[in-house]
Amino acid sequence: MLIVKKFGGTSVADKERIFNVAKRCAEDFKKGNDVIVVLSAMGKSTDELIAKAHEINPDPPKRELDMLLTTGEQVSVALMAMAFDVMDVPSVSLNAFQVSMHTTRVHGNARLKRIDTDRIMHELEHRRIVIVTGFQGVNKYDNYTTLGRGGSDTTAVALAAVLHADACEIYTDVDGIYTADPRYVPKARKLEEITYDEMLDLATLGAGVLHNRSVEMAKKYGVQLVVRSSLNDHEGTIVKEETNVERMLISGVALDKNTARISVIGLEDQPGIAFKLFHLLARDNINVDVILQSIGRDNTKDISFTVSRDDADLAIKILESHMSRIGGKHISCNKEVAKVSIVGAGMMSNPGVAAKMFEALYNQNININMISTSEIRVTVLIHERDAERAVNAVHDAFELEE
Repeated sequence: MLIVKKFGGTSVADKERIFNVAKRCAEDFKKGNDVIVVLSAMGKSTDELIAKAHEINPDPPKRELDMLLTTGEQVSVALMAMAFDVMDVPSVSLNAFQVSMHTTRVHGNARLKRIDTDRIMHELEHRRIVIVTGFQGVNKYDNYTTLGRGGSDTTAVALAAVLHADACEIYTDVDGIYTADPRYVPKARKLEEITYDEMLDLATLGAGVLHNRSVEMAKKYGVQLVVRSSLNDHEGTIVKEETNVERMLISGVALDKNTARISVIGLEDQPGIAFKLFHLLARDNINVDVILQSIGRDNTKDISFTVSRDDADLAIKILESHMSRIGGKHISCNKEVAKVSIVGAGMMSNPGVAAKMFEALYNQNININMISTSEIRVTVLIHERDAERAVNAVHDAFELEE
């Protein structure tokens, strides 16, 4: 049996936790299983490296930032291999070059293209635990790239897919996937199962348990995931195509504070303007989420949309430099906003779900700025100060507590 195990930064934050992970992996290995371990950087190492980069250069080149950030995972895998050596468990640590994890050329948010498996298979055949750096790859120019924050999840799922692993386990500092973030919603409860589609929306909308691209890949290649805690032996949450439990109306409520609203005012009311605007942002890999276009008046229209707060300044800079092309009168940006979303496949057959959410917010006197919907989700944009109150109100409205 081949098992891929991914451990996040908190799971390998110090000596005690590194040995805790090593013991868990060794147990499966000693049962005769082949084991691949994917690791993130220790604790807050990535944040610390980013801070150091900005001490030197407030706007560091993306190539050099990736070169710096990939050192975090290399520290983790090397220390883990040393821990296995102390325990007399054969292992080997490999980085993205040694595995040959090929990615697109984009720095900071690259996508995996293919993984060469020869080296990994060679090590497994010689009965070693293979410890792989998460979050990183190599582009066609032999430069290090990173997959975006949380990208170690995607590394693990990609390895499980290409190697046809029997299990893919994602270990974190929580017991599984909850109906809401327990840090904000005390009544949140753990789910036994959740579908890929529901998990993908939750991950995209701010639930930080899984990297959204890892869920996309798991769905595409049919990799069943188990999300569980590295700090205890509790059962986790299974992420798969269909769930056997009774379909709930709503599976979860997500909160995303890393968002900004950009409004482009006074655009010409004619075909192609929206394309020109969003094409400019797409060229620089800026993802746009909630979009609202006003009804045309006086031959002009306004377009508002959300981006991650990290991308807001770059988006403004790009649009301002092309104002003559898109024809807007001015641009505004509000970073004091947050997105609250409800997600659930049960919404498809139950009318009135959105109204129930809006009622919960109205009862708390919370104003809605923008709304976006799909078959299995409703997202609203509100003021950041109301975010936690809104999540709790919506969670209570759908009675997601135990």
